[in-house]
Amino acid sequence: MEATIAVFIPIVMFLIIGLIAVTLIFYRSKERQMLIDKGLSAEDMKKFFEQKRDPFWLMKVGIICIFFGIGLGIGLMSGGDETQEVVTPTSIFIFTGLGFVIANVYGNKLKRKYDLEKKNGN
Repeated sequence: MEATIAVFIPIVMFLIIGLIAVTLIFYRSKERQMLIDKGLSAEDMKKFFEQKRDPFWLMKVGIICIFFGIGLGIGLMSGGDETQEVVTPTSIFIFTGLGFVIANVYGNKLKRKYDLEKKNGN
């Protein structure tokens, strides 16, 4: 029974990843088609897609990963085996959530500064 379940785990994983990729491609093409139907020029479409990009997304992912690692480390270093089952997931969730909040606040601060510099530079 366990061997059968073990075979289906990678199959389901790849099916879900493929479904996510196909959905992403479908909705991206649908969005572009809607922009073309509205009659936007190539330059307007380029500006639209540039506005959607977040120049600080890698920094945000890095902050979240650092806090996830801190939460994992604190959870694994905590107490005995009995408390570790509770403390590890709790600390991972708490520190990852804290990482999301800090990444969002810091990213918004940098984005405002970046937009201000871009506005003054033009």
